[in-house]
This record gives sequence, C-alpha cells and structure tokens, in this order.
Amino acid sequence: MVMNNESRGESMSLIAIWRRTDEPGHDVVQLKQTDLGWLLDGAAVYLSDAGPARLDYTVQLAEDWTTKSGSVRGFIGSQSVDLTILRDEIGWTVNGQWQPAVQSMVDLDYSFTPATNLQQIRRMNLKIGDKADFPAAWLVAGTSSLVVLPQSYHRVSETEYIYEAPTVPYRATLLISEAGFAQDYPDGWVFETGNPGRAL
Repeated sequence: MVMNNESRGESMSLIAIWRRTDEPGHDVVQLKQTDLGWLLDGAAVYLSDAGPARLDYTVQLAEDWTTKSGSVRGFIGSQSVDLTILRDEIGWTVNGQWQPAVQSMVDLDYSFTPATNLQQIRRMNLKIGDKADFPAAWLVAGTSSLVVLPQSYHRVSETEYIYEAPTVPYRATLLISEAGFAQDYPDGWVFETGNPGRAL
C-alpha cells in the first residue's frame, strides 16, 4: 500500500494493489476522502472464464462508510459492462432497475475485487474477540442485478479476521492492514507490495 500526499488543500489518499492468486490478474484501488465521505476508485484486470476482463469501478461512501452509489464499466470477454448503482432512502437501483432483494443492505460488495471489504471493516470496527454478521448487496461480475451476500467477520487479533460467506461458499482468515484493506485473501488475492499503509 502506498500513501500519497496530494496537492496542497486536498486530502491524503491510499493506493493498494493486489495480485490474483486464483487466476492471472491484478487489482488496484485508490481510497480518498471527498466532500461526500469516502471514494473507492479502482480497476481490475484479469483472465475470466469468458476471456480477458477489465472492470473500472467506484464506490462512493458516506462519512459512516455506508454505500451511497457505485459504478462498474469495462468488459468481460466480449460482454460490455456499464452499470450505475444507486442507494438512497428508498433502496437500491442498478441502471434505474429496482433491486428488491437487497433493500435493507447498506454495503455494496463486488465479486471481482478485495477492495470492497474495506468499508465493512472500517464501519463495524470490531474489538478483538467480537463477531458480527454483515450481509451485503453483492454484484457478481457479468451480472446486472444485486443479490444478498450473507457474511460474517470474527476479529481474532489486531490484524486477523475469520471471514465467512456461506453461500459462495468461502471461509478463511484474512490479514487486514491498519487502513482496512485485506493484505492476504487466501485463494483470491495478495498484496503486491509488503507495505500495508496506515489508516486515513
């Protein structure tokens, strides 16, 4: 993770880069503070079952780390992807289409990047020994609708969380940096650099 001091008058940002371990690919994201709260702005490039993929993505977060909006644009093989995701007091939409299955969710999670675990970890701020369920509105790469992703986090040390998403199914111990990014996501991603950075 790299810490950047931006030009005078702008907030500090964090940049993280991961290498995929389950297939060829990389993911890079910038986290920065905005007038609305926080912005995740990233890009995933990887080899999918459908062919080479490039997905540029954003997640706009409120000051309390809940999701306000998101976007995913690019391609997966021959499939073009262009999605705008909005969440307001009524609920969620994707390209204007109502998403009734996820109306009670407050977190947006993308299947193709480890970056979107950050807002849940920052928001819940678990103490060592605490465990909690944090279901999310999940976008699977190549789809255009949101589904509920049941998941739980159990903080077992300063830097380790046992993470479980039973419907995937997936269970592993995640190594989390001070900033909140997953440094080691077993059978998925690993930090390309050894510097985990510090929290904003």
